[in-house]
Amino acid sequence: MNNILVAIFAFLIDKIFGEFSFVKHPIAFIGDIIEFFENKFYKDSIFRGFLLVVFVLGIIGGVSILIYIYLGMLNKYITIIVSSILASIFIAHNMLYRCVKEIPTCQDKKEAISMLVSRDTENMTESDIYKASIETYAENLSDGVVAPLFYLLLFNLPGIIIYKTINTMDSMVGYRNKRYEKFGKVAAKLDDILNYIPSRITAVFIMIASKEKKIFAFYKDGKKHESPNAGHPITAMALACGIKLGGDTYYFGKLKEKATFGEGKKEIDSYDLNKALNFGKKVDKIILTTLILLYIITNYN
Repeated sequence: MNNILVAIFAFLIDKIFGEFSFVKHPIAFIGDIIEFFENKFYKDSIFRGFLLVVFVLGIIGGVSILIYIYLGMLNKYITIIVSSILASIFIAHNMLYRCVKEIPTCQDKKEAISMLVSRDTENMTESDIYKASIETYAENLSDGVVAPLFYLLLFNLPGIIIYKTINTMDSMVGYRNKRYEKFGKVAAKLDDILNYIPSRITAVFIMIASKEKKIFAFYKDGKKHESPNAGHPITAMALACGIKLGGDTYYFGKLKEKATFGEGKKEIDSYDLNKALNFGKKVDKIILTTLILLYIITNYN
């Protein structure tokens, strides 16, 4: 029951306050640890990547468990409040929403989108920029909101911290290029496993928000994505907005053939982006309603 209360409060704290910019974000500390190991012990091998995961999770997992144990010794209400504040730091919808919403009004849209995606942005058209914005927004609704809450519900504070640690490792070393193909494989596979259920829950939430009758229609195109997870929320958002996402994209100077997701127009504009953001707001309401219902059901029993 405490897990559910912490999830509700953490979600609301992020929604109202967003990032606490006056302190260094814990993700930055996690990134420093990953960078330290890479600088000292990098080797083009899967085993060395496995050691990276063990090293980082050993430190962050140990610290998060110690924090959890300590908080458990305090007054129950203090525990819930402090846990909620700490957990909210690992939920990123407020920041994600604001960053994506600002893109249409940015003077340099290419620079703005380059801060959110790993694809090449130099030769992007305005339609490409809006398409990339919607794709990263949909994908990060899972990685930055639903998945953290999912593991918070299951394993309390250590769950959300360990999930975000693995997710951060994937975002730093989980690339299919010469340097990280082997070194980042273990982190990437772990991230795939942890996101399997949350990505599909996110897609269902988006379909519910769009009032789509065929609630699992996203699966047809979603499974075409090279990632076992990312394609599902992206396809759901494409179907909700009546647009086509995906398609061939440049990464690190090379054209990568990618499947297309959804049905509708290919030329994406700011109206479509705002439509996606509005669906994100509706997903927020669905998440909060689900958490409250879980609390009521658990409390009733």
